[in-house]
Amino acid sequence: MYVLGIETSCDETGVAVYHPERGLLAQQLFSQVETHAVYGGVVPELASRDHVRKLIPLLRRVLAEAGLRRVDGIAYTAGPGLIGALLVGAAVARSLAWSWRVPAVAVHHMEGHLLAPQLEPDPPPFPFVALLVSGGHTQLVRVEGIGRYQILGESLDDAAGEAFDKVAKMLGLGYPGGPELARLAEEGRAHRFDFPRPMIDRPDLDFSFSGLKTHTLVTLAGSAGTRQDKADIAAAFQEAVVDTLVVKSRRALEATGLTRLVVAGGVSANRRMREKFRQMARAHGYRVYFPRLEFCGDNGAMIAYAGCQRLLAGQTEPPEIRVHPRWPLGALVPPEG
Repeated sequence: MYVLGIETSCDETGVAVYHPERGLLAQQLFSQVETHAVYGGVVPELASRDHVRKLIPLLRRVLAEAGLRRVDGIAYTAGPGLIGALLVGAAVARSLAWSWRVPAVAVHHMEGHLLAPQLEPDPPPFPFVALLVSGGHTQLVRVEGIGRYQILGESLDDAAGEAFDKVAKMLGLGYPGGPELARLAEEGRAHRFDFPRPMIDRPDLDFSFSGLKTHTLVTLAGSAGTRQDKADIAAAFQEAVVDTLVVKSRRALEATGLTRLVVAGGVSANRRMREKFRQMARAHGYRVYFPRLEFCGDNGAMIAYAGCQRLLAGQTEPPEIRVHPRWPLGALVPPEG
């Protein structure tokens, strides 16, 4: 089964073709970073317009690269995300499915991230614990199989990626803020400033990062504001976030008795985070899996893979254009459900 994946949840237009035996055959990605950098964040209307402009050319390119004129099924991101952006992808996916007379399946954006490591040569077998860290989500999930997800903990306020972006703005860094902060942190000394590790003294698996933003603002105001000051603050902030994620993830593994951890989502590309998770895994006998860097951010490949698994399991849906700007991961069910 050749499955076309379409991702348009925010400011990345991603298209890919996946086959369960041949693997990923082709993929294309267009980033709108330059468009939104002027505004310091994503402008929803501009994002939707760019998806309209770029999606069809990318589709043609991917199909040509895969050597196909049509596919056997279509998967598209139906949420969560920006409603206008989601509708562009959903409308194109449903229109193609109708014209080609093939099934189409709506995919949860975070399920795509969660399953992205399955695209690797050595994928994690079920069950495992997943830490999903992105601009909009920070969640710990017990994963028993496709659609069999138990939320163990999540952020009570800002997601980790959102906190990175907001602190980057405080430090006067460019857009997107998270990667810029990580680069600046490489010049810094994390031990110079004392930053808290929020909620690690609580037995639950929830997160909170809003207090770290306030602590950063106070620390910055009390410094001279030199580049070295900002680099040291960036390093201390990053270390606090990463330590918190590592501590909570280890607790989730201990609580579930599982030994495999998947770390996925845009923030999983952070170099320091990968380093500290690998240290934790080696020290305690766990195994940690990351998607390759090109699959950490939003992309069509993860949507094609997730949709393919659901289509192969027999999931069918009525031919209607429906998106879910807010869509809890815990609301998903297995394909046979």
